[in-house]
Amino acid sequence: MQEKSAGVFVAATANRIDLLPAEIIRKGRFDQVFFIDLPNDSEREAIFRVHLKRRGNHLEDFDLPLLSVATEFWNGAEIEHVVEAATIEAFHRGTSLAQDDLYTIIRSTVPLSRTMSEQIKFIKNWASERAISASQSDK
Repeated sequence: MQEKSAGVFVAATANRIDLLPAEIIRKGRFDQVFFIDLPNDSEREAIFRVHLKRRGNHLEDFDLPLLSVATEFWNGAEIEHVVEAATIEAFHRGTSLAQDDLYTIIRSTVPLSRTMSEQIKFIKNWASERAISASQSDK
């Protein structure tokens, strides 16, 4: 990769970068290592906005800040699952999707941040000293 021509941008992802050999992530192969953390409050609201809108819902029918708080430490795929599963449940009942439908799925879901908390903590600690954050802080 160090022989890449101008105008070429190479990106790669890894959940466990600490397991990669040093020669793969050394300077010259990849110019920088970025860390993408779990989404913050505003990012979770944006994720809900995308998935609710994608399924034809009116955003004004939902309290996005409250949904964001209810899904603290959740990843984007888990939030998408909430909207998808709640939409299916509402469809089976023959009703429109409502905020309570989302809360029902949220309450019955255990996020990855809880089931794999030790691994996620390790990755965050590793990245805090070795990578640049790709997310903006809520603060």
